[in-house]
Amino acid sequence: MNPATDEIEIDLLEIFYVIRSKMLIILASMVVFGGVMFGYSTLLAQPVYQSTARMYILTQSTSLTSLADIQVGTNLTQDYKVMITSRTVVEQVIENLQLDCTYAQMRNQISINNPTNTRIIELTIQDNVPEDAKLIVDEFVDVSREKISNIMVTDPPSVVDYGDMPIRPVSPNIMKNTVIGAALGAFLAIAMVIVIFLMDDTVKTADDVEKYLGLNTLTSIPLKEGEKKAKKKNMLPRKGGKR
Repeated sequence: MNPATDEIEIDLLEIFYVIRSKMLIILASMVVFGGVMFGYSTLLAQPVYQSTARMYILTQSTSLTSLADIQVGTNLTQDYKVMITSRTVVEQVIENLQLDCTYAQMRNQISINNPTNTRIIELTIQDNVPEDAKLIVDEFVDVSREKISNIMVTDPPSVVDYGDMPIRPVSPNIMKNTVIGAALGAFLAIAMVIVIFLMDDTVKTADDVEKYLGLNTLTSIPLKEGEKKAKKKNMLPRKGGKR
């Protein structure tokens, strides 16, 4: 067997034993970091709610009777996605609802999705207030339908679903954040234990003498229990005289 390989295996095993001996510290770090993330998620982080509405982009004047019509529907989907998030539509929604936000801020709240192999557009709004999330996404549906009809000179797309009233927040995910915090705490504690172990080059055992100094030890003298205390006691001055 290769000596170099043996040395690596011994070092890894030694590190494993060091980590195992510090398991209480690692567990304490996991509890602390996990508790911090749990407290942040439940007490400090603002909940985010989302509401989703759906529109069918093909109108009464369009039918899926041929491959050409299907291709037209697919192309219109991409056009509608761009138009819904256009400055004209977004600023009209802000004005209608008298919202205190900019175009960029509102643009970050909305996401557009087109489910695979469908001609359906999904509009999703995220907001800190569940009622506002539904109100805004419904307004986006109405404004975008009107703008699309005027610009493209066609019938407005059909509404499949208006926004649902969100009940539970989509973020923060308390369980996920707590697990991430605990994992981060374990990682930092293990990393600190390993770094301290690798930087510690003090000689403690006969094996350390051979490892760090390259010398062979012939024998060792064990220190008897209580011997060290007795030496310290003898070093104290006696009353009424010198030692």
